[in-house]
Amino acid sequence: YWEVWNEPNISYWHGSRADYFKLYDYAVDGVRRALPTARVGGPETAGGPGRKFLGEFLEHCLRGTNYVTGKTGSPLDFISFHAKGSPTFANDHVRMGMSSQLRNMNDAFAVIASFPEYKNTPVVIGESDPEGCAACTGSQDGYRNGTMYSSYTAASFPRAMELADEQGVNLQGALTWAFEFEDQPPFAGFRQLASDGIDLPVLNVFRMFAKMSGERVAVQSSAGLDAGTILKSGVRGSPDISALAALDTNQLTVLVWHYHDDDVPGPDADVDLSLENLPAANGGATLTQYLIDADHGNSYAAWLKIGSPLPLSDEQYAELEKAGQLGEAIHPEKISVESGRVSVKFKLARQAVSLLVLEWK
Repeated sequence: YWEVWNEPNISYWHGSRADYFKLYDYAVDGVRRALPTARVGGPETAGGPGRKFLGEFLEHCLRGTNYVTGKTGSPLDFISFHAKGSPTFANDHVRMGMSSQLRNMNDAFAVIASFPEYKNTPVVIGESDPEGCAACTGSQDGYRNGTMYSSYTAASFPRAMELADEQGVNLQGALTWAFEFEDQPPFAGFRQLASDGIDLPVLNVFRMFAKMSGERVAVQSSAGLDAGTILKSGVRGSPDISALAALDTNQLTVLVWHYHDDDVPGPDADVDLSLENLPAANGGATLTQYLIDADHGNSYAAWLKIGSPLPLSDEQYAELEKAGQLGEAIHPEKISVESGRVSVKFKLARQAVSLLVLEWK
């Protein structure tokens, strides 16, 4: 995958839009001559569509005059843009702004959908994050080390998929803008997936995603919010307690989250998960549950429990490394399947995420 420049609709780019389109055409031509199989795309706009920039770029790639060949159009194998949330700090706590990130996505999806020729072109959210600056730290960024970041991530990805489905675009994936910040102590407050080599809870959400395979299946939740509601109002009243599920040949995976924009204590959710029409024969299946909460998959909470020591001893570092791994809250256990149905009940703390893996032969 090759792209040209970064956020050309803001001050990173000092030329005109025509100058950028010219740069794109020449760069794509050079890359394709060197590597004919290269996938080329862009334009990595800031703020979703970047006002009119994304639309004008797509118009150039589709019907504009190529600055290199003089022919109509430019190669475009994928379309990319950035989508960011907007957390704030008020009343002594962080309040996330997922609605802003979803709005960036939805606005860009709408522009892409207005070009039927690009209906099947892969869309990649080149930077998909709760806010815009991984290297910046401040009170509004206090969500990063703990389960606020992991639950936000679990809840936001399925909403992105929902919006893409509604707009009829081909969302292929998303990336985080995060780094490894060298020579910094653990839990220094930067937005990253691991801190000083110690995995943070957010990384375990991606490990959960990696355990899911097959086709998405329908999920209904009496306590869930849809993408349109979150886009409009955020998650400011009742929490968003919902799930993403996928069915493979001999496996069903269900990711369940308990998310709220406000990082304040709240009651546990009593989850009653009913699975229907399972293609498993009557009899037995194996259930494994993974968990990210204060006591599971959470190196930051483990560090706080031992008094937040700095620097860490070798023993403390090893202990936190272990605490940062994705572990099983329920080890594989046999459960009954009757008429294709299974019922599982469990409690899920606020800002916690759980993955249930049901397997059968």
